[in-house]
Amino acid sequence: MRDCIEQLRLAFRDYAEGKAQNQPRRRLVLPTGATLHSLAGAWGNYFGTKIYSTHSRYGAHFTFLLYEASTGNPLAEFEANWLGQIRTGAASGLALDLLLKPDQPVTVGCIGSGFQAESQIHAVRAVRTIRDLRIFSRSEGKRQSFAQHVGGIPVASPEEAAAGCDVLITATWAKDPVIAAKAVPAGAIVLAMGSNQPQRRELPAELVQQSFIVVDDHEACRIEAGDLLLALDDQGWKRTVDLRDLVAHKIARPENQTTIFKSVGLGLEDVAAGALVFERIRASYS
Repeated sequence: MRDCIEQLRLAFRDYAEGKAQNQPRRRLVLPTGATLHSLAGAWGNYFGTKIYSTHSRYGAHFTFLLYEASTGNPLAEFEANWLGQIRTGAASGLALDLLLKPDQPVTVGCIGSGFQAESQIHAVRAVRTIRDLRIFSRSEGKRQSFAQHVGGIPVASPEEAAAGCDVLITATWAKDPVIAAKAVPAGAIVLAMGSNQPQRRELPAELVQQSFIVVDDHEACRIEAGDLLLALDDQGWKRTVDLRDLVAHKIARPENQTTIFKSVGLGLEDVAAGALVFERIRASYS
């Protein structure tokens, strides 16, 4: 996770300088309930695309294809479930590292108990010391087992998870807000990554409207970040900040303001993470 965070730091720095590209996700929706998703990016000597299928009854299947930019030659094909989980966490870890004071220990609340919630927690631990971790999931059994797995404390409500937290993770499949705005402590950082559908959101409009907002990519979020699309008007969108500009130190977080990092997942992140894996595998055979 630490290595992927640093890889994304380099990729987003170059993105800020116009040396990398990202193509937002496209979806082909079938009447059977299946959907084909694709997103692409280019960075350095690599470009690639992630293609995956989803079905509400039968799950998801991820593939990533990596190519050499200088020749167009294919380099690798990945089964990309784990790759996507790591890079999604790493994007949040990178944002958090830039938004928090250096070496600041944090109290973390987590709403959600799935594989993406786990990688978000790993990412927080990669950049800061967690002094207290509280877990809420609607299923009591899941929150108990997940809390034990990640070294946290299960709690009975989202409000208990958020109380007094420095960082609040929302990593759910929810269609509607999972917590009230008044339950989020002033000055907290919210890592909202559960929704990448324009009609779904985890966060209430009131919280979005009063917060400093960082997005993984403005163009991509204008297409599919329901948390923001259902809360912001044109003026609201103008005050959102791209992660690449945060990396390039063009913009800083306002002191002690509640902050949301909204990520939907980028092809650029897949290329950066895939390139790191590819280079390590290639080195092991050289």
